[in-house]
Amino acid sequence: MKIKVILPVLLLLAVAFQSCVSNKKYAALQSDYNKSIDTNRNLKQSWQVTQQELAVSNNQVKSLQDQIAQAQNNSLALQDALNKCLAGNNQGNVNISKLVDEINASNKYIQHLVNLKNTSDSLNMVLTTNLTRSLTPDEVQGVDVKVLKGVVYISLADNMLYKSGSYAISDKAGATLAKIAKIINDYSSYDVLIEGNTDNVPISQTNIRNNWDLSTLRASSVVQALQNNYGVDPKRLTAGGRGEYNPIADNSTDAGKSQNRRTQIIITPKLDQFMALIGKTPETTTPPAADQK
Repeated sequence: MKIKVILPVLLLLAVAFQSCVSNKKYAALQSDYNKSIDTNRNLKQSWQVTQQELAVSNNQVKSLQDQIAQAQNNSLALQDALNKCLAGNNQGNVNISKLVDEINASNKYIQHLVNLKNTSDSLNMVLTTNLTRSLTPDEVQGVDVKVLKGVVYISLADNMLYKSGSYAISDKAGATLAKIAKIINDYSSYDVLIEGNTDNVPISQTNIRNNWDLSTLRASSVVQALQNNYGVDPKRLTAGGRGEYNPIADNSTDAGKSQNRRTQIIITPKLDQFMALIGKTPETTTPPAADQK
């Protein structure tokens, strides 16, 4: 009788154990799936921001190209007028000389525009390379650095830094802020403005009045994290918020709102520092100490 009772009990225990193992595997697979969804969402948002910035750069290039094309058309028109003048032999030497001077001036202007474009591209590349030389190639991929008219802009999406709908720094923001701190500490004499930006959706938190508050509080959170966790001198830091009033994309779409919810780290070297930065040869090894620059 004891054997008959024990056997069913053992069978029930075996079935229960197998079910437990399957549930654990399912939970692990579900967790991996959720992580994949989060990763895909972050990559999509980064791609959208990159597309917007690429469109801005393309517009700048197109504007210079249009000027070059217009100048080239003017040169062709002047050359045609000169050819007609020579063929008809109806104009005097004075008019011919004037046309030649105008053609030469037009050609110089074309070359000037080409040089401006090349110089602008080269300076931006040199400055970006010098500013990010303390980062590894993998770290550079996660930080968007732009140089416009001597001012350095480092732009970060809100989901890289903050908890959703909050100004509290998220747990995953540490790696990103460490990269920013490397750049800031590498140029220890430059002033740094942390600027918060939002979309145009009103905030509904009881302790935050509006998007002005949210953008400023977020900037202040970044400033304090850089000071307290990464040793950035607080005398160099300024926290500011621009609310919803400095958009870079259309707030009527989700993609546009995502691009507008961002924090910019703006590094502003003085004129002499800017010129020194242009002349600095990019390092391929460990960067020099700040007091040697």
